[in-house]
Amino acid sequence: MLSSRIGAGDFPSAVYLVGENGKAIFADALGDAVREPEKHHTTFETIYDLASLTKPLITGLLCAQMIQSGELALDDTIAKYLPEFDRADKRKITVRHLVTHTSGLPAWRPLYLVTNNSREKVLSTIAAEPLEYKTGEHVTYSDLGFITLGFLLQKLSGQTVDALAQRHIFVPLNLLHTFFNPTIATRTGVAACETGNAYERDMCERDFAGSGYRGWRTETIWGEVHDGNAYFLGGVAGHAGLFSTATETFRIANQFIGHQTQLLTPETCELFRQNMTEGLNEARTFAWQLAATRDSTAGPGLPGDAFGHTGFTGTSCWIDAERQRIFLLLTNRTHAHALPFSNINGIRREFHNLAIAALDRS
Repeated sequence: MLSSRIGAGDFPSAVYLVGENGKAIFADALGDAVREPEKHHTTFETIYDLASLTKPLITGLLCAQMIQSGELALDDTIAKYLPEFDRADKRKITVRHLVTHTSGLPAWRPLYLVTNNSREKVLSTIAAEPLEYKTGEHVTYSDLGFITLGFLLQKLSGQTVDALAQRHIFVPLNLLHTFFNPTIATRTGVAACETGNAYERDMCERDFAGSGYRGWRTETIWGEVHDGNAYFLGGVAGHAGLFSTATETFRIANQFIGHQTQLLTPETCELFRQNMTEGLNEARTFAWQLAATRDSTAGPGLPGDAFGHTGFTGTSCWIDAERQRIFLLLTNRTHAHALPFSNINGIRREFHNLAIAALDRS
């Protein structure tokens, strides 16, 4: 199925890993990790820009560790730690609201534009954004919320998100090919992304008067983060920036399963299966979406309490904790493809259906 979609031009490469009980059962690497400016075939060691998988795999996991240790509470207000949020409309926003995307903050803003290219203004700019919904009453998937969580982690620890991840995730799990900001030496092993930031540039010029901005990248984005805000923030942010292989992403994903985790307690892992947005427009849990959400990318074969996430570059991870099953599909759909990019949600659902059927037969 994936080979046919590569042939149809939906994405140039795909690496998948389907695991059960902590072990990889089915895995393969297909297509070309890079087509422009040179060609590199995909291997199982190819490193992908995981994009928004950074949200649960790094920011969510670090927050869960801090809650487990008592350094943070789920219902702590953000204003308790970040004075920028001590505003009439933001004082009630809690950690729970940010991890479930119910803060009311907008989905996205081009921070490099709205701060006039000043990193020092990012947090105050986010805090000054008008809420689109009353806090706690609607799920609006928000990069701004997870960027804020990144700042919160930094404030609590005195360390950057990448330093925290290195100390509390990468080193304990012996991850050697998982990082923020790949070095130039590793570039040929990384799957390439879009040529320039045409997608973001189009949004900015249409909606944010960004036609005068001179900071656009025009070359193939290869070996550096695709997301414009993460790039502006130095490649390290709470919402994007993580690079990894399928094998090492699988190792992180297992930390969210009570019977497999090395970094959390089984009790903490129960947070990821709870519907924390009962009655709202999406079923959301701690940093993940639940399969119970209508039209989720899980597909019909996964149970309602399975949880997952996708990344804009073409990545996805779904976890069925009850059966200790993990479904990873890493593609680079933004590479060597003119706008608009392919919507691969149907492919993700079919991948899960085929993988579940294969596991049930094995």
